[in-house]
Amino acid sequence: MANRLADLIAAGRRFHPAVPFRAMGHGSVASVLKIALDVAYLLLALVTLILLIALVAFVFVPVESLNLTVSNSEGGVQQALTRPLIVFALGVLSAWFGGFLLILRQLRQIFRTLTQGDPFQPGNVRRLRLIGATLAIVTGGVWVAQSVVAARLAPGVLDRQGVGALLTPIFSVLVVFVLAEVFREGARLRRESELTI
Repeated sequence: MANRLADLIAAGRRFHPAVPFRAMGHGSVASVLKIALDVAYLLLALVTLILLIALVAFVFVPVESLNLTVSNSEGGVQQALTRPLIVFALGVLSAWFGGFLLILRQLRQIFRTLTQGDPFQPGNVRRLRLIGATLAIVTGGVWVAQSVVAARLAPGVLDRQGVGALLTPIFSVLVVFVLAEVFREGARLRRESELTI
């Protein structure tokens, strides 16, 4: 009777694991997140393509000056939408979306290794470092664009950003680089264990 009960429990574990959600492997949370990343990547690629087409169109198509009213707590400010302002805005948006497109591409490849159940690959270290560098460049670019350039192109509409606005993004970049080192150490330990077997 005890053996039969042990056999039933073992068979049940094969079909109904004790842990309701597996983190890695096929049919895991990682595989669901990989699908979500694939969909987000395609949507972001489409938005980036549309922005690039609009950027090229506004470089060559003449635009009459339009007035845009921006409201804030002190009232409204009118800003003329000139060609340089539109091209600058579309260029910044294209670069921003392009940077996050690159980040999503690397994340998709990392999650592909997670669904295969093999996350500690040397390629993931390189991917995480690339994500960190891209995030740092995008964050710095947005800060410079908003603090320096946009404040000159649209005075009174956009305020200069202080250095305090960079604290959270810098922390995020550092976390990504620390994760890259964790993955590097995991890949090293995996290589050592393969050599000892």
